[in-house]
Amino acid sequence: MVTRELAEELQRVLEQFAREAGFCERLPIDLEFRPGIVGHHKVGRAADIYGVGRHGLDKWHARWDSVLDAALRKRNHGVAKSIMNNECNENLGWRLYKALQIHGRWSQPCGYPVQIFGPWTRSEGPWTLISNGLLRAHRDHIHVAK
Repeated sequence: MVTRELAEELQRVLEQFAREAGFCERLPIDLEFRPGIVGHHKVGRAADIYGVGRHGLDKWHARWDSVLDAALRKRNHGVAKSIMNNECNENLGWRLYKALQIHGRWSQPCGYPVQIFGPWTRSEGPWTLISNGLLRAHRDHIHVAK
């Protein structure tokens, strides 16, 4: 159970993500949420998303890393850029993270980072200085809090 404020923010951002990714009522996208147990979760102010498009975010991130490694090995910069552009279009995990990051209005408690963490946090932000421990804790899901 989450607060109305968090539910409305998630609905707004997730509907925008779905539209931008080419989904609609006739062609829906599935998302897997799981309950959290600490911090903002205790008062319904946080949500954890573990999967999108029938794949876990850990699988989407592993695919991202594999494609990134392959692109970095290319000597032709244009080919590498093309490979990554294609992955940015096809990787629903990365697209979901970016949609939540760009369009979401998440909590930022005084002295703390914006409350969006996931497998892409270090490379994509907003908190590139995320600790190894916190990054490991969010390697398989995206956490947002409102």
